Amino acid sequence: MSILSGKNILLGITAGIAAYKTASLVRLFIKSGAKVKVVMTPASKDFVTPLTLSTLSKSPVHSSFTNEGDDNAVWNNHVDLGLWADLFVIAPATANTLSKMANGTSDNLLLATYLSAKCPVYFAPAMDLDMYKHESTKNSFKTLESYGNIMIPATSGELASGLVGEGRMAEPEDIVTFIENDILDKLPLRGKKVLITAGPTYEAIDPVRFIGNHSSGKMGFEIAKASANLGAEVVLITGPTHQHVSHNLINVVPVTSAEDMYQEVHKSFKDVDVAILSAAVADFRPKEVATQKIKKKSDTLTLDLERTKDILASLGEIKQQQFLVGFALETNNELENAKQKLKKKNLNLIVLNSLQDKGAGFKGDTNKVTFIDNKNNVTEFELKSKTEVAKDLLNEIVKQVNA
Repeated sequence: MSILSGKNILLGITAGIAAYKTASLVRLFIKSGAKVKVVMTPASKDFVTPLTLSTLSKSPVHSSFTNEGDDNAVWNNHVDLGLWADLFVIAPATANTLSKMANGTSDNLLLATYLSAKCPVYFAPAMDLDMYKHESTKNSFKTLESYGNIMIPATSGELASGLVGEGRMAEPEDIVTFIENDILDKLPLRGKKVLITAGPTYEAIDPVRFIGNHSSGKMGFEIAKASANLGAEVVLITGPTHQHVSHNLINVVPVTSAEDMYQEVHKSFKDVDVAILSAAVADFRPKEVATQKIKKKSDTLTLDLERTKDILASLGEIKQQQFLVGFALETNNELENAKQKLKKKNLNLIVLNSLQDKGAGFKGDTNKVTFIDNKNNVTEFELKSKTEVAKDLLNEIVKQVNA
């Protein structure tokens, strides 16, 4: 999954021959998981049709302040378009439009939207060689970058005039890659590696039966997605679960038993910056595992159990620079038990939730948590979706790691 997944991208198209490439650009944005709307200058419609872009983006294309040819004119609100966008990408950006952007001219819908936008603005220049090198154009570049706009540099190649040189708009694939890398480079966990455990473990009784628990793995998967969305490279070690994730920064390592999870966690731990152990690991396992299915020979069955390895405690014993986070699911004396676990296992932070709280715990889409850090700071949260809980947790980790 691309870092652009779920983002609202407003694509601004101006009147340059490179406008024909924007059909491919829209498709690439859509393929990355983004939602796309298109705003065009009136003259750009001579180079690529609104119908093409509307079909590809699955959204109406805007090029004027009111819908043309409509007796019941509808106002196309440039402010709403600017506020909708998470990113505004102007490609191609002609010398004419760049000059107007730099000087605050607002004589069409695209420029009015640009002046209203609160989001990051990317522009991909496209013009002939001498226009690209002209001092006025260079001044436009400098002015726009001083405003915080981000330039996607033009490349060299054959131009519409037949000349060969700089001024050719970056290819659609390169524009998407440039934006993805620019976003990633600015994320707070870029360059960090995060280890996450999720789900239950299954401890075999015989070839068909096991000891397990009701963990769905949803909390751990949401933490993995939140970590990746902040730029981290994620190793997600998960027990059996129906959860799925597709993200190019998340490496999923499936395991079954507590011993499997212990081994995989220790393989990765030395190389990570943050470890978040949210898995519901079985505390006990059968001492002997039957090689054949156990037959019903009596009304009772006695299992001899032994303790599994305490993965969290084992990491607390060997941690060096790692920021270590554990989870505590309690039913009584919650805060006291969580604080004891935090200290005993040498954690930086513990996430407490209680089965006494409605909507918290296994299987559901919500959770109610309390953060406790190793300085004894306690932060309680209201009931939230597990997606929001994951974001709160990562925000807390970023704050402490970067402190």
